[in-house]
Amino acid sequence: MSFWDTFVIGEEIALGSHTFTAEEIIRFAEKYDPQIFHLDPDAAAKSVLGGLCASGWHTASVCMRLNVETRYARLREWIEAGNPMPKVGPSPGFRNMRWQKPVYAGDTISFSQTVTDKRPSARRAGWGVLSFSTSGRNQHGTEVFSFDGVAFQGLD
Repeated sequence: MSFWDTFVIGEEIALGSHTFTAEEIIRFAEKYDPQIFHLDPDAAAKSVLGGLCASGWHTASVCMRLNVETRYARLREWIEAGNPMPKVGPSPGFRNMRWQKPVYAGDTISFSQTVTDKRPSARRAGWGVLSFSTSGRNQHGTEVFSFDGVAFQGLD
C-alpha cells in the first residue's frame, strides 16, 4: 500500500477547531484587512454584519494552518509506521471559496475536508491529483466557510 492509497473518496478528515477572539480578529485586520467591521466592535455592531467579525482571509488562514498541521500529522504517522517518505506536492489552486456567514468574536469554527476524487495526473508522471471539499462550521453547526481544492500527491 502507498500513501496515495490511504486517501479514500468520501473520507471526511477533521482538521480541528479554532475559537476566534476579538483581540486576534482586530490584530489580523489591522495587519491585513482593515475594514471597520473587523476593527471596531462599536462600529461593527452598527454595520451590515451586526458585530465584530473575522476577515474571510483570517478564516481561510486558520483553516490552512489546521490543514497543514493535520496533513503533517498524517504523514508523520505513515513514516513512524515504517513506511517510506512519500512525495507530497503543492496545490495548483482552488475554486468556489465562500464565506456564507460571518465568523463573530467568540465563535468556534470546526474545519473538515472530504476527499471528492483522486486520479493519476495526466501531465506529471508518478503524481496523482486529490480533489477535496473543505468546510468550516460554527458551534451551531452552520457552515460559514467552504471551498473546493486540489493537491498533488505522489502515487508511490
